[in-house]
Amino acid sequence: MTHTTMIPSVNWEAELAARLALFGHRNWIVVADAAYPAQAAAGIETVLTGVSQTKILAAVAQAIAESAHARARIFVDRELDFIQEQDAPGIERYKQDLAALLAASNLQRLPHEQIIANLDRAAQLFRILILKTSMTIPYTSVFFELDCGYWDDPSEHRLRHAITLSES
Repeated sequence: MTHTTMIPSVNWEAELAARLALFGHRNWIVVADAAYPAQAAAGIETVLTGVSQTKILAAVAQAIAESAHARARIFVDRELDFIQEQDAPGIERYKQDLAALLAASNLQRLPHEQIIANLDRAAQLFRILILKTSMTIPYTSVFFELDCGYWDDPSEHRLRHAITLSES
């Protein structure tokens, strides 16, 4: 039987620092809204922060940026672009805050179900940290898929190409 580890009301900053030091390529950190479900995969740990979404986002983005060993691909729900203020008061302010906090990053938008499917696949082999916030606006979770900070995609491509050429 698998289960998610729920870590209620701990020092989320210490938990983030400890996990980021341990995590690397293919681990995920999720900054989740209050309605984000407790997932059942054994590799998923959820920390109830009780803190605002933007505060957690800023801390996660800064911690990853300051890390020598990790960088992140950042995903948000595609649905976020279509939510209107009349349906979710505060959404426009959140979109502005999100753009300001993650302005330098390559933010990717995918349908929510696709992101969750990617996360579920990753959780079968790799650990995931979910920092659950007090945000009560739908489709506002932000997903950081970690990658190697000292090796980039062009270098990996050149390596794979060289290997392919050597096998021919």
